[in-house]
Amino acid sequence: MADLELLTVGRISVDLYAEQLRVPLREVATFRKSIGGTATNVAAACARLGHRTAVFTRLGDDLFGEYVRDTLEDTFGVDTRFVGTDPELRTPLAFAVLEHPDEPHIIFYRDPKAPDMNISSADVDRDVVAAVPVLWLTTSCLSDEPSRTTIHDLLTWRGRRTHTVLDLDWRPQFWPDKTSATAELDLVLDQVTMAIGNREECEVAVGESDPDRAADALLARGLEAALVKMGRDGVLVATADGTRERVAPYPVEVVCGLGAGDAFGGALCHGLLSDWDLVRCARAGNAAGAIVASRLMCADDMPFEEEIDDVLDG
Repeated sequence: MADLELLTVGRISVDLYAEQLRVPLREVATFRKSIGGTATNVAAACARLGHRTAVFTRLGDDLFGEYVRDTLEDTFGVDTRFVGTDPELRTPLAFAVLEHPDEPHIIFYRDPKAPDMNISSADVDRDVVAAVPVLWLTTSCLSDEPSRTTIHDLLTWRGRRTHTVLDLDWRPQFWPDKTSATAELDLVLDQVTMAIGNREECEVAVGESDPDRAADALLARGLEAALVKMGRDGVLVATADGTRERVAPYPVEVVCGLGAGDAFGGALCHGLLSDWDLVRCARAGNAAGAIVASRLMCADDMPFEEEIDDVLDG
C-alpha cells in the first residue's frame, strides 16, 4: 500500500437510478444499477483519472455486496482491501427519482443500520492512514457508532497532515437534528486541513451560509483551505495564505444533479495529487461536475482526464 494516493472513508451502496426522467415515482418503470455513496464515488472518480485509490467502508454479506466489491475492483480499479463484510447487515440501497433533475429525490434503504456505520479502526492500516497523500473523510460517518469513534481514531493517527479533507456531506436522514451534526463536526474541524461543502452544509458546520463568512469561520479553525460550493454561482476557494477566488461553473443541461459533487471531489483530489494550486483544482472539479450533471449516472459516468481537459479548453 506504499503507493496508495487516496483513501476515502464513508458511505457505500447500490444506487438505482430512474430511467424515466421528469416523472413521479409512480410512473417510473425501470431503474439502472450502479455503485454509489459519496466516499465510493470520489474514490472511483479519482481512480478513473489515473490514481491509485482505496475506500474504507463495509458491505453486507449478500449478492449486492459481491456486486459492489467486484465493480470497484474490476471496473474502476479501486483497492478494496479495506472494504469489510458485515455478517448481519445488508448492503444499502439508494433509489434516485428524477422528477426534478436538478434536485433528485433519494430514497435510502439503510435499516436497521448500514454496514458502513460499523467500520472499525481495527479494519484499516494505521500506517496507511498516517501516510497516504490524501485522506478524504465524510461527515455522515460521524452520525453513528462505531464509525464515529473510528473517524476520531483515524484523525489522531493522521496528526493533521496536509490534505486531510472533510467532505461536509450533510444528509439529514442520518441525523436526529442539525444540532447533533454541528456538535460532532465541532469535534473534528480542528483536526482536518480542508473542508468542502455547500451553503447549507457550511451552516450546519459553522453556523454560516454566506460563502465568505462560512469560509472565514472554517479557516478560523486552523484549516489550510475551505471550498464553499455555491451552485450556479460556482465555488468559492479560500485559503489560509490569502487566496480568495470565486471559480465559475460550466453551464450544462442537467440530466441528473446527483454525483456532480463527487465528480468535483475526484477531480479535486486529482489536482492535489498533481501539485496544482487550489483554484486550478476547483476549475477541474467544476468541469468534472458539469460533465456528470449532464449524464444519468454517478460512478459509471465519472469523466476521464481528456474529457475534463476538453471542457477546460472550451
